[in-house]
Amino acid sequence: MAAPPAVDARRPGGRFFLLDVLKATGCLLIVLHHLAFYGPMSELVALAWPAGMDWLARHGRLAVQVFLVCSGFLAAQSLAGMALASWRTVVQAASKRYLRLATPLLAALALTVLVSELIRPGFDHGSLSDTPDWSLALAHVFFMQHVLDLQALSAGVWYVAVDLQLFVFALLLQWLAVALPSRVPGSARQWQTALILVLVVFSLTLWTHDDALDDTAFFFWGAYGMGWLAWHARNETNPTRRWGLLLGLGVLCLLFDARARALTAWAAVALLMLAPSIRVHRSPATGGCRRQGFVRVVSWLSQVSYAVFVVHFGVGLLVNFVVHQHWPSSVAMNALGMGLAVVLSLLAGHVLHRWTEQGAASWARWMGWTATFMASAGLAMWMAS
Repeated sequence: MAAPPAVDARRPGGRFFLLDVLKATGCLLIVLHHLAFYGPMSELVALAWPAGMDWLARHGRLAVQVFLVCSGFLAAQSLAGMALASWRTVVQAASKRYLRLATPLLAALALTVLVSELIRPGFDHGSLSDTPDWSLALAHVFFMQHVLDLQALSAGVWYVAVDLQLFVFALLLQWLAVALPSRVPGSARQWQTALILVLVVFSLTLWTHDDALDDTAFFFWGAYGMGWLAWHARNETNPTRRWGLLLGLGVLCLLFDARARALTAWAAVALLMLAPSIRVHRSPATGGCRRQGFVRVVSWLSQVSYAVFVVHFGVGLLVNFVVHQHWPSSVAMNALGMGLAVVLSLLAGHVLHRWTEQGAASWARWMGWTATFMASAGLAMWMAS
């Protein structure tokens, strides 16, 4: 769920705005999902609203499928036309992606580990992760915690690691597609589409049913690859091919993976493929000022969505602690606390976005936030000793 490109004001078309809507909606939904899944505020709110809390805890994670589709869509857009003729260009592209994902995450983890250790003495709850050691902290720096079967320090860290794996996988497929035409018939774009489509079929029919792969790109390639194909399909001049691809993917989902997550991913793909027919109209005669305000809010939330995603767990822990200390049995105050956690997560995401995502990603910035995170982990170890 990397930060999207800035919205082009000269092109207020539905395809970019719809992407912002999907990312913004998914961002809010995943924050609410984690607030519902990790108590204790949600445990009290569930007494008054059991159906709502149960739905958020069980099904709010479907937002991940939307994130995966959007991430594949944006990756295809960013890599379109890029010449990956050498391993050097592949490594450079992968490094840039790592920096854009890792820098905000490390900054957010620095906050989360300190919040966890500060509240631990008065907050005995299962949502708290254990105090990190140096090996666990280092594993988080390089997104290896789940591969090594280690405990995550924050919710959603697994997704960031998988997103990087998916991007590198896509890079390798694009490099292979460039190399193949020199040896076999067909263009690089044809080979790229064919490779991605074949692997989408493998993911939907085989890999996504193997829980042993759920920390790898293979498990999630179906949604990500469909997002990639959606970007290319929207530029397809032949409407028959576009509709054929869309319906074919839908049939695959229904036949081999007819679960909510696959169907959610396909619905997001369908929206993105049809997006050129959706427009944002700005007319003063039809309440244009209010609509422009709505567009700006959605665009802003889309831009800060990744920062909100990585920082909201630490914010939620702190709010859970404060509310639990002062109003442990008030349903109303715990419900207000959940709302406050959402607002504070958005504000924290905005600040984190400005500190870590604005401007070019660099190793110098990464080193600074890596040092900050490792220092926070060291301080947490000292506090626990």
